[in-house]
Amino acid sequence: MKKSIIWLLTIVMSLTFGCLLYFQIMYLENMVKMREGQFSETVMRCLSATSSYLEKKETLHFLEEDINIIESSLYDGTQHSGNGNVRYTVENPDGTVTKYTLAAEVDHATQDPAKITYPSPTGTIESRYRDMQEVIRSQYLYQQGLLNEVILSILRDSSSRPAFERADSTLIRTFLTSELESYGLNVPFVYAVTTAKDAIVFASDGYVDKPDVDKYTQQLFPNTDTQLRLIVEFPTKNTYIFSSVRFIIPTLAFTLILLVIFLYTIILAFRQKKISEMKTDFINNMTHELKTPISTISLAAQMLNDDSVRKSPTSLNHLSQVIMDESKRLRFQVEKVLQMSVLDNSGSGLKFTDVNANSIIQNVVNTFKIKVEKYGGELTTELNADDAEINVDEMHFTNIIYNLLDNAVKYMREEEEPHLAIRTRDIDNKLLEIRISDNGIGIKKEDLKKIFEKFYRVSTGNRHDVKGFGLGLAYVKKMVAIFKGNITVESELGKGSTFIITLPLISQEE
Repeated sequence: MKKSIIWLLTIVMSLTFGCLLYFQIMYLENMVKMREGQFSETVMRCLSATSSYLEKKETLHFLEEDINIIESSLYDGTQHSGNGNVRYTVENPDGTVTKYTLAAEVDHATQDPAKITYPSPTGTIESRYRDMQEVIRSQYLYQQGLLNEVILSILRDSSSRPAFERADSTLIRTFLTSELESYGLNVPFVYAVTTAKDAIVFASDGYVDKPDVDKYTQQLFPNTDTQLRLIVEFPTKNTYIFSSVRFIIPTLAFTLILLVIFLYTIILAFRQKKISEMKTDFINNMTHELKTPISTISLAAQMLNDDSVRKSPTSLNHLSQVIMDESKRLRFQVEKVLQMSVLDNSGSGLKFTDVNANSIIQNVVNTFKIKVEKYGGELTTELNADDAEINVDEMHFTNIIYNLLDNAVKYMREEEEPHLAIRTRDIDNKLLEIRISDNGIGIKKEDLKKIFEKFYRVSTGNRHDVKGFGLGLAYVKKMVAIFKGNITVESELGKGSTFIITLPLISQEE
């Protein structure tokens, strides 16, 4: 798949997931706002009903009180005649007095007007009609006076009643709980009754006046001089609201999981694309590296078939030397390819032995010096480690040192002679440190983290003579890790590089 197609799919899917998450979040916010609005509206309805209920209770209180007073005065103004008739005297609100007499049969034992029985109709229809009108008018005046007296009592005496009597705490809790449950809000609440100046008259247990808590306020007895306010708080309001929209949260979680999986898949796709390109380069390089010595050996073999060449000892020696050199070169390239199996086998088949690192390094230096001096350079050693005994596979440890020295020569600067140095020292009798330095072209900062990856090759600019498969440093990194060591690199572009290897000493392992 082309990289452009991968990028296009990445952009389209990213926009899709982004829009999906945006709409889900917006839907969640709108649902929360809607739930909050419904909650607030329901609470305010319940508070308004509570306020109306308290007003009715107060009206009932004054009504009962005035009825008792009026009935008491009414009984005092009742006279009984000797023939059983009852005379009523009612004082009207305007100060006038109305007197009327009803012929009735009264229970003289109790003298209770409630047990009046009207006599059988006598006299003319007109007289009976007038008598009935008089009775109705008297009853109307009585009731009107009663209501007027109640209203005057409420306006005159309600403000003087104690607040805890007007707004009873138990009454408020019971009625408000009932109202909330009727709307399906089974939510715990705390409340307080305050004056217009925010002075708390009384408060329920757990009520704390905090400015950052949502409060619902309802005016109590708004038509009186003394204004009281009912303040209600719901400590678990947010939990209640979010619990009602929690079914949306799993959809957000699944969308995020899909987004993470998608991003991980895209990363893997790019990584596989990169590995595929590296493998292609590896195959091309390997084909070129193997083709050259094979072609040379094939050409030398053809020349040996020539009779004139076989008769010349000088030509035979030259061709045999060419075949030998190219065979060594071919064997070296094959060994490089075989190093891939070591990278995947995690150290299987290795033969660990106790060796002296200084001795192995010195042997490698003695062999490699010829190659460095060929370019007019020098290879110096400072094997200062007093304790250099390590437990490694000798062959692979030799390959590690040789690969690092070979890389130093490959990436030398054309205008300067190569100068390589190997130094060893022991650190606190615990670790052996090996430093391999050069004055080559150096490594860019962006390449430092990648040079130990398989098939990765650092760009060398205009230089095209650097051959390789991109396996050398990956092999070195893997083997050092198998030897329980660590490798780092310090480099500055245009000035050279230093590879630092640390390995545990045998004395430390014991």
